[in-house]
Amino acid sequence: MQKSIGYIVGLLIAFAAFFTLKEFFFGKGFHFFQGFLNLYPLSFFLIYALVGIPAFVFVFLSNENRFFAPLGLNGNIPKAVLVAFVFSIPMFVGYGFPSGFQVSIDGKEFWFGCVFAAFFEELYYRGFFFGQLYRKTNLGFFPALIVPALIFASLHLYQSQNPVTLLGIFITTFMGAGLFAWLYCEWNYNLWVPIFLHFFMNLSWGLFEDVSDNALGDVNANIYRGMTIALAIIGTLLYKRRMGLLLEVNKRTLLRKNE
Repeated sequence: MQKSIGYIVGLLIAFAAFFTLKEFFFGKGFHFFQGFLNLYPLSFFLIYALVGIPAFVFVFLSNENRFFAPLGLNGNIPKAVLVAFVFSIPMFVGYGFPSGFQVSIDGKEFWFGCVFAAFFEELYYRGFFFGQLYRKTNLGFFPALIVPALIFASLHLYQSQNPVTLLGIFITTFMGAGLFAWLYCEWNYNLWVPIFLHFFMNLSWGLFEDVSDNALGDVNANIYRGMTIALAIIGTLLYKRRMGLLLEVNKRTLLRKNE
């Protein structure tokens, strides 16, 4: 238990350092790189990676000089792409069909809202914050999830000024954090599964016209999103049953794991 407390304190310090750098230096760093690179996807990637140095150093030093495996980045990428795409089919079909599959997304929305949002949000909030809490301490799934999910959900509150809509956005993104964390655990800590599902869900949301301008969406949008979520959960459960694999998140790991 003493080891878990020390690890949690170190993890929180590393996350706070990352979050502080992101909040205060991200914009300046982006414009700095953009000033001489003049290539906004690369500039965005570089600054998002640089502000994460405290997190990367913590993972590297606390995992016997390993980096990719503790974060879940050593997983099977082709398998993750296939699984995530199959799960997201209801959203692509449901959103694309009414518009005749007319694409309306632009380059910046694709890179910022789909590629980098999916990769870096999953990397820092699932692979790093939640993942290290759950995998390296005695905390169960729910205690390890709660703080990262609350922060993750709060980051989406810029999307509206309406209190009711804000509450809906917060609940939606909080539940999304729970889904991605659960998938991360159940797919053998392959972070690429939630990364690509996050990517495909964001892509389908922004690819076609008239879906929504925020993360909450209307009833129609949430029907298809709900179908994708249900497919992800059921598909994961069926896969684990077929492979004879036990669920990682169960009654023995929900609240606290034994030493």
